[in-house]
Amino acid sequence: MEPENGHKGLDFGGGNIPKLFRILFFPTLAAMVFDALFVIIDGIFIGHGVGPAGIAAISIVSPLFSVVSGTGLMFGIGASVAASISMAKKHVGEADRIVTQAFTAGILLIAVIAALCFCFAENIVDFLGCSPTLKSHCLDYLVWLLPGIVFVMFQLIGMMLIRLDGSPKYAMFCNVIPGIVNIVLDWIFIFPLGLGVKGAAMATSISCIFGGSMAVLYFFRFSEVLNFARLKLSIAGICDAARQTWEIVKIGFATLLTELAMSVMLFTANHVFIRALGDNGVAAFSIACYLFPFLFSVNNSVSEAIQPIISFNFGAGNMKRVETALHTALIAAAICGIIEVASIAGGAEYLVMMFLDPGTEAFELACSGLPKFAMCGIFFALNIAFIGYYQAINKALTATVFTLLRGMIFVVPCLLWLPYLIGISGLWLAIPVSELLTLIVIVFQKYISPADKHITIPL
Repeated sequence: MEPENGHKGLDFGGGNIPKLFRILFFPTLAAMVFDALFVIIDGIFIGHGVGPAGIAAISIVSPLFSVVSGTGLMFGIGASVAASISMAKKHVGEADRIVTQAFTAGILLIAVIAALCFCFAENIVDFLGCSPTLKSHCLDYLVWLLPGIVFVMFQLIGMMLIRLDGSPKYAMFCNVIPGIVNIVLDWIFIFPLGLGVKGAAMATSISCIFGGSMAVLYFFRFSEVLNFARLKLSIAGICDAARQTWEIVKIGFATLLTELAMSVMLFTANHVFIRALGDNGVAAFSIACYLFPFLFSVNNSVSEAIQPIISFNFGAGNMKRVETALHTALIAAAICGIIEVASIAGGAEYLVMMFLDPGTEAFELACSGLPKFAMCGIFFALNIAFIGYYQAINKALTATVFTLLRGMIFVVPCLLWLPYLIGISGLWLAIPVSELLTLIVIVFQKYISPADKHITIPL
C-alpha cells in the first residue's frame, strides 16, 4: 500500500511513531555528530599545530559562525515545517514554492552578511573581544572562512528538506563526505603546509562547498516529491513570495535565535573569561566551546528527526499522534543528555588532553571547569526537544520565548553574577544553571499551569 504521504515508505500519518523516529534519527544523528566531530578534530589539529592562541582565536570568531549556521537552520526548519504542512494538505505545488523561496531568500541574506564581514573584518574581531596578541589569528580565520558560508546555506537548508523528501541517508552523506574532506585538508594545511589557523579556515570553506553542492544536486537529480519551482516575477508573485518567506522565517526564527543565543553566550563568556583569567582562560573555555556544538548536534538530531512526524500530523489534525511523537522525543532527549553528562564529566581530563598539552595553565583550568560545564547536558537536551516541538506545531512565539530564556535572559546574568557569588566555578556553572531555569519554566507552562495541559499554549 502506498504511504499516505508518498515518502519512500515513510508513512508519517499512520506508521509506528517510535519506528519512524528511529528511521529518521540515526542517519540524522550520524550526520550531525560527524559534523561536530570534524569541528572537534579541527580544534585538536589547531591546539597541537598552533597552540592555545589558535584555539582562543577560533573561540573569539565562533559567535559569528553561529549566526551563519543559525540563519541556514532557520530557513531549513521553517521551510521544512511549512512544506510538510502543505504536503499533508495535498498542496505539493505550494510546497515546491516554499522550497525554492527558502533557498533564494537564504542565499541572498547570507551573501550580504559575507560581504559586510569581508569589508569590516578588523572592526568585527575587535568587537568580538580579541586581544592584540590574538588579532592576526582571528583575522586569518574569519577572512578565509567567508568563501564557504554561502555553501553552508545550501547545505543546511538542503539537508532539512532532503529528510522531508524521505532521504535521511542522503542528508547524512551531505555532512559525512564534507566532514571527511575537512579532516583531510585540515591535516594537510596545518601540518605539512604550516598554514595554521588560515589553513583550518580554508579546509572548512572547501568542505562547505562540497556539502552545499551535494544538497543542490539532490533536487536536480534525486528528489521524489519536492522540487524547485519557477519563481513568478509579477507583483502578485513577489507578494506571494514575501508572504511565504515571512512564514518560513516566523516558524524557523526560534532556531536562529538558538544560534544567536549561543553567539551571545559565547560573546559574553569570552569577555568574562578573558577579564577574569586572561588568554589562558579563553583557551580553557574554548574546549567547552568545541564540545558545545557536539551537544547541540546530538540534541538537535532528536528535534530534527521528530519534526517532520509532528508537523505532518499537526497539519493533518491528528493531535494524539503529535503528543505521542513529543513523548518519544523527550525520552530520546533524556537518554542522550544523561550519556553526554557522564561522558564529559567522567572523561574531562582525556578530552582536554586532545586539545591542549598537559602542564599548561589553560589545561589545568579546563580540567577543573569542564565537569561543571557538563551538567548542562540533560537540561539542554530536554529544552531543545521542547523548543523543536513548538516549532513543529507552528507555535513560533512560544519557541522564541523559551529560546530567549535559555540563551539570553538567563545565561547573561548568570555569566555576570555567578562568578561574584561563588567564584571561578560560577563561570562554568552559568550555562547549566540557565538551562535548568529554562526547563523549569517550560515544564511548568506545559504540564503544571492550568492554562496549558494540552497541545496549545497561550503566551
